[in-house]
Amino acid sequence: MINTIYSNMKLSQFDYKLPKELIAERPIRWTDRDETRLMVLHRDTGVIEHKQFKDLLSYVQKDDVMVVNNTCIFPALLKGEKEKTGAEITVFLVRELNPETYLWDVVVEPARKIRIGNKLYFGDDASLVAEVVDNTTSRGRTIRFLFDEGHDAFMKKIRSMGTPSLPREEKMDELMEIRRISKAEEIKDHAVCFGTHEGSCITPSAGLHFSKIMLKKLEILDVKVAEVTLHAGMGNFKEIEVEDLSKHRMDSEEMNVSEETCNIINKARQDGHKICCVGTTAMKALESAVTIPGKLSPYKGWSNKFIFPPYDFSIADMMITNFHEPCTSMLIMASAFAGADLLMQAYQVAIKEKYKFSLYGDAMLIL
Repeated sequence: MINTIYSNMKLSQFDYKLPKELIAERPIRWTDRDETRLMVLHRDTGVIEHKQFKDLLSYVQKDDVMVVNNTCIFPALLKGEKEKTGAEITVFLVRELNPETYLWDVVVEPARKIRIGNKLYFGDDASLVAEVVDNTTSRGRTIRFLFDEGHDAFMKKIRSMGTPSLPREEKMDELMEIRRISKAEEIKDHAVCFGTHEGSCITPSAGLHFSKIMLKKLEILDVKVAEVTLHAGMGNFKEIEVEDLSKHRMDSEEMNVSEETCNIINKARQDGHKICCVGTTAMKALESAVTIPGKLSPYKGWSNKFIFPPYDFSIADMMITNFHEPCTSMLIMASAFAGADLLMQAYQVAIKEKYKFSLYGDAMLIL
């Protein structure tokens, strides 16, 4: 699904100077999530409030719906060796292309020495072998794992060998600039508390602000939580290379909006309650599942939807998102929801007030 609304919006309109010291290097500890800062941006008046994330409870009411993305990070980082030379290599599993033939799109390092036909060995005993079958991007390859014990056994082996990993913030355009998450507590800090469906390359950032205590408080207020699944891919880190936004194409990401979620949201809208979307990935999933304006239908498949201004959102009344880096698809989507001029003005306020930016930074609530 691709956005069919065209405009004269240009990429350069979403460029701004972000002081490096305002880029959060790691997420706040899971025990302190409610203490992150929250900017509240009112679309109708342009008023900006400075709050803490725990104050979110003041902006929702009984029978409103909080839509969350229940994806979590897949242990996609594999360490191995190249055949013959024994050179150490790193493979980052980006997307499974065919579960029957064990075909995957990956990013490799060092890429310059990994060519079509090379065999790659993983594990201390080299018990998992893959063959490079195609080049995709400068660092991208398509590989086929040589495995014959069935897909369930294959995925179990990947989970035992692979580790969660994260893109490094300082070089967003370098897909292979990743690091391993090793300590148990650090893994917990990088995990969303409602993440149950493994498959993302990155953690949806807006979900990192929620704690189990916050979810319990929402339950006490009778605010419903509806789950969608959208496995966030590395395409979110690709540099947008066209000035005309109508010509940009997103990578496809696997998603699922269930019948149960559709029923919860459609009924709430029908009864006049508000829908708050947690993050750009959840928003993308909702907008990809709209069949007629204002109504969701179950959808399971893939979406390459790119939302940019002007865009008429069909479902959400509110949106929680982070402060995104310049010229990113996440910033552009948030601008479509808030209004491009208003959001960019709010970002200047955020810089002045020293909010933390990027995946692990502070939150914004757009009303």
